[in-house]
Amino acid sequence: MSDRICSLTVVLRSDLRDDDAQPTIDAIKMIKGVVSVGAHVADPCLFIAKRQVAADVKAKIYDALDAALD
Repeated sequence: MSDRICSLTVVLRSDLRDDDAQPTIDAIKMIKGVVSVGAHVADPCLFIAKRQVAADVKAKIYDALDAALD
């Protein structure tokens, strides 16, 4: 028996202005079976979370390079 999917999540590569995102939103709405599309506004908490993840990834890369060069 297969699972039933009730929703999908789309993540954008970078933040878009709302008017620039509208054609993408409109295109998603035209996909068969799509009932609604909601946009989520980027806020300071999202910015902080992105920066924390970037800093963590950079630290791990630096650690790996340091270990490889020793």
